[in-house]
Amino acid sequence: MSDKAKRLARVLRVRTLQLGLTQADEARAAARMADEMALHDRIVQLAHAVAPVKAPATTAMTLHASAHYRDRLHASVDIAQRRVAQADDGLARAKSATLEARRDQSAVEKLIARADAAQALRELRAMENAPPVRRPKRHDPC
Repeated sequence: MSDKAKRLARVLRVRTLQLGLTQADEARAAARMADEMALHDRIVQLAHAVAPVKAPATTAMTLHASAHYRDRLHASVDIAQRRVAQADDGLARAKSATLEARRDQSAVEKLIARADAAQALRELRAMENAPPVRRPKRHDPC
């Protein structure tokens, strides 16, 4: 194995490792996005559940408490929306990094394939330029 082939094999191993790491980062970003979306949806459900209802025994204190709780939940919804947006940006960056790592790996694979084809072509030309091998004439016993 030539030095160039060893170097390309080493670069391919590194690029494959980098691709695996970026795919793991992308999976973590997707999981974070799903968690943030679930949290956001849960807070929205809680905010809708705290909506005031008409009841004969509703006092001003309970209305005030539910309004305060609802305001806090709406503030939490806003924060959750920002967190979802940040998670979405992180997921987009992770997908971009994975795509770039995949491109790098495929470029190295193409370089290796090109080097293999060039080596095969050199060997073929060497065989074509080699002097012909004469076989000794064999005579069957008569």
